[in-house]
Amino acid sequence: MSKLVPPHGSAQLKPLLLEGQAREQEIKKAATLKRVPMTSRETGDLIMMGIGAFTPLDGFMGRDDWQGCCDSYSLPSRKNLFWPIPITLSADSTLATSITLGEEVALWDLETDALMGTMKVQEKYRIDKAHECQAVFRTTDTAHPGVQKVMEQEEFNLAGPVKVVSESFFPEMFQGIYQRPAEARKEFETRGWSTVAALQLRNPMHNSHAYLAWVAIEVCDGVYIHQLVGKLKPGDIPAETRVKAIDALVNKYFRKERIVQGGYPMEMRYGGPREALLHAVFRQNYGCSHLIVGRDHAGVGDYYGPFDAQKIFGEIPQDALVLRPLNMDWTFYCYECGTMASMKTCPHESKAVIDENGQYKGGARLLLSGTMLRKLMSEGKAVPAEFSKPEVVAILKEYYDNLDQKVEVKLHGAATGNVKK
Repeated sequence: MSKLVPPHGSAQLKPLLLEGQAREQEIKKAATLKRVPMTSRETGDLIMMGIGAFTPLDGFMGRDDWQGCCDSYSLPSRKNLFWPIPITLSADSTLATSITLGEEVALWDLETDALMGTMKVQEKYRIDKAHECQAVFRTTDTAHPGVQKVMEQEEFNLAGPVKVVSESFFPEMFQGIYQRPAEARKEFETRGWSTVAALQLRNPMHNSHAYLAWVAIEVCDGVYIHQLVGKLKPGDIPAETRVKAIDALVNKYFRKERIVQGGYPMEMRYGGPREALLHAVFRQNYGCSHLIVGRDHAGVGDYYGPFDAQKIFGEIPQDALVLRPLNMDWTFYCYECGTMASMKTCPHESKAVIDENGQYKGGARLLLSGTMLRKLMSEGKAVPAEFSKPEVVAILKEYYDNLDQKVEVKLHGAATGNVKK
């Protein structure tokens, strides 16, 4: 009998990924079906259903579930099961009109030009995109990357059960990191864990992240460092570089028996509070009992307050999730304390002053963030030793140095007329 939390809304995981002969037959059949193109976000969501991370969903949502999800965090088709963000697939009017209800279609990833699965179309419907954006993202501003994606969706949504035949390039590109929920659960059970805290990461792991993980280890059996390996917004550090940086930190500064690393294929929506809830849903499916929720979880820009993602867990029904948030305060390095600290523990309120060479000039609190780390590295400025471990900084410096070289080559080509039009 497993000591781990149960999957969300189900006694067991419900993966939709076909294998063996069933997969081969579905691929053969798909060659005869109409193709429905999918964006990278939709492809990521399909793979999440395929590996059981979106248990108990069996396909893309119909209108009633879309509406319930937006307005009350619930799925009417599943006895109002808690669900925080719509999982939908769109199609243009020409394609949607040509598809009859009950027809099977092939789901085709636009970016990799590859078959990903099939769907039996049970519903075609239009949605109010602005309503979804306001409900999920709390804004309709198209400068928000999540809002932009929704507003760029096609006119119709298609709904119905799916069969998944591919995990795209994720298993090969991220060997040793990419995991299905069943694999993570098996690892936790092998270690005898019952309480597992998930640490969501889309940035390289700086000292604040490490501090959060160390604190979580003190109260749980272990920490699941769960990295997003799906698509990010422009300017974010790519997953392959982040994986290297996190490996370097974990291998030297953590007890290996207390850490498991994993990667998941979903694309970031930058939905702040609502996305924190979605992170909680699928982390429960991965076997995690807790989700570390720190400052500005899954946020972007100034659309959300720094702790809105913590507050929202107190606004949903108590029985919505088995998983519980592990709320963490704003963390930083304090020069007066001489260690990592938080707003709850440190009495020194002055802000630390760092010069252009990364040297400490006075004050107490050095606030750490992925945004600040990216800014320092991209501008070629020195990173204070207290910000991140030297192994991490070295990997990021190599990435930005190579990035600068590519920009120089591109600019040189433009200046000499050697750039292809």
